[in-house]
Amino acid sequence: MLARRARLCAWLALHALAADALANELDRIVAVVDEDIIMLSELDEQIQRVRHGIRQQGAQMPPTSVLERQVTERLVLEKIQLQVAGHAKVTVEEKDLDAAIGDIAKRNKLELDQFRKIIESEGMDFERFRLQIRDQMVMAKLRREEVDNRIKVTDQEIENFLRNESSGSENEQEYRLSHILVSIPSGASDGEIKAARAKAEDALARIEGGDDFGDIAIRMSDGQQALERGDLGWRKGAEIPSLFADAVSTMKVGEVSGVITSPGGYHIIKLVDTRSGEKIMVQQHRVRHILIKPNELVSPKQALQRLAQLRLRIEGGADFATLARTNSDDRGSALRGGDLGWTSKGQMVPEFEEVMDAMDVGVISQPFRTEFGFHILQVTKRREYDGTEEVKRDRARRAIRQQKTEERRQSWLRNLRDEAYVEYRKE
Repeated sequence: MLARRARLCAWLALHALAADALANELDRIVAVVDEDIIMLSELDEQIQRVRHGIRQQGAQMPPTSVLERQVTERLVLEKIQLQVAGHAKVTVEEKDLDAAIGDIAKRNKLELDQFRKIIESEGMDFERFRLQIRDQMVMAKLRREEVDNRIKVTDQEIENFLRNESSGSENEQEYRLSHILVSIPSGASDGEIKAARAKAEDALARIEGGDDFGDIAIRMSDGQQALERGDLGWRKGAEIPSLFADAVSTMKVGEVSGVITSPGGYHIIKLVDTRSGEKIMVQQHRVRHILIKPNELVSPKQALQRLAQLRLRIEGGADFATLARTNSDDRGSALRGGDLGWTSKGQMVPEFEEVMDAMDVGVISQPFRTEFGFHILQVTKRREYDGTEEVKRDRARRAIRQQKTEERRQSWLRNLRDEAYVEYRKE
């Protein structure tokens, strides 16, 4: 209670800042979220984006009141996360933001100037777009620090997973699921629990009566994918949250589950489709490198010069392994002549993998930078790799981590929401 009063006191200071907005007939405060506010213009902008996405999907447009509720709640969660990130001093550097926007443009096969013109042609200020991308990156970084990085997967969990997995199966079944959640706040009263249960049963009755599952998800779900019509995407059996696993195993395509109870609320799932996963051949690289780390005595420019000189010496006939042992700042691999062993996708940082993938066998790369410093590398061999115990264990570890991450993120967000002071302003 004291914490909420403190937040309320902090919020009162916002009245002076919001005076101009309140005086403007075209804009007003629609919600107070701890130390921040949501303006009507902000809500309208987000609603228009969601409407655009729904039209692209060819789905039925829900009533405005439903969209307002869903989008407002999404904005509330974003405001809460950004404030938590601010208090925790979670930031994103300009170079990382520039790189992220560059990646978005690249994925759309556009140069940055072209991408900027398209953004501005759609009526959005590019600097505002940058701020929105920054906010998304800050929230993602916060979730990693507060949830993802704290998740541990034990060897015993991996052994149990592998023991339960279909042995020798080359075609692992995959499932397309949709999901509806009616959440229960922490410390809910009996009346609130009964109301949530009734809402879930009403949603199920509407679906069984012929209403579209996705439309009901948009209208009634509290899940993070509500505005995506509850779509959870394709998942392997091992990646399905344990809460749903038993129900999914007995369902047919198109079938909808009953109401599933969890501490966080009531769930309904639909099995949209299934498919058999194809055998995946993994390309591996045998690679070695030399790392020079900039520090108080070695500037980035000097690190690059040293690597350029080492590269010239190797191309002139010097032994890579010998130079790695005497020059590389990665002492673990330096003792092995710079050898990193066989590596698969995802084991190295993206900048390293991008260069590694592009190099022909035997060629020495130009110096390049990662978060660890400056490198040159050489791919000594490539191979197609499939079905080893190492790969199976890595897949098991990722599947277990994904399950835990989803469950703990939902719990974390629910706790943040329950602890926040939120006041909705009606017109």
